[in-house]
Amino acid sequence: MNAAPADQIRLLDVQDLDVRLQQLAHKRRSLPEHAEIESLTKDLTQLRDLLVAAQTEESDCAREQTKAEQDVDQVRQRASRDQQRLDSGAVTSPKDLENLQHEIASLAKRQGDLEDVVLDVMERRESAQERVAELTERVSSVQSKIDDATARRDAAFESLDGEAASVTKEREVIAGAVPADLLKLYEKLREQQGGIGAAKLYQRTCQGCRQELAITDINEIRAAAPDTVVRCENCRRILVRTSESGL
Repeated sequence: MNAAPADQIRLLDVQDLDVRLQQLAHKRRSLPEHAEIESLTKDLTQLRDLLVAAQTEESDCAREQTKAEQDVDQVRQRASRDQQRLDSGAVTSPKDLENLQHEIASLAKRQGDLEDVVLDVMERRESAQERVAELTERVSSVQSKIDDATARRDAAFESLDGEAASVTKEREVIAGAVPADLLKLYEKLREQQGGIGAAKLYQRTCQGCRQELAITDINEIRAAAPDTVVRCENCRRILVRTSESGL
């Protein structure tokens, strides 16, 4: 394959721009905000699970408290009715009086026990409410950190994407001036060789594989016409000759 020396030099410019695009893409993927957001999101998920559990506990306690208070109220009403019967004098039988007094005493004990249950439930509910408040605040705090990290990531994206767009436009212009067959070979080699399809020959060393060429290879390159597209014998990349090639 033949190509004017100027076109071969221009290919190095395309390569430099492709390397810059790779660097920008790598930087975009490697932003510290990615790991920060991922870690914070995991924390947020755990906190939200804990918050749901605490809210469920508080809700359960609320229902339990309502039920316990209703039980207390029922016992209190029954005791009040019994006391009214006792005070009215309507019960005259000693046996009935004794039974009524015994029931009032039993209801008083029952009411006391139920009131203790209410207090216990209220304490548990209060503890659950405090836990809900604490977790709600922590969820809000972590969400704020995620929002901040996301904003920083998006700002970095905007900057990197803007630069990538500028580099891409510049590449399009320069690549458009490179002969199609040369550019096609370059693209094929770039895909095969980890993003580097063309390299400068500097001081008899290929800048693609960093290997110094054998003297026989150097002699062949030296003897080649200026428009001959030469390849590195080690990595097979396109070798571009310049005044610094050491030929």
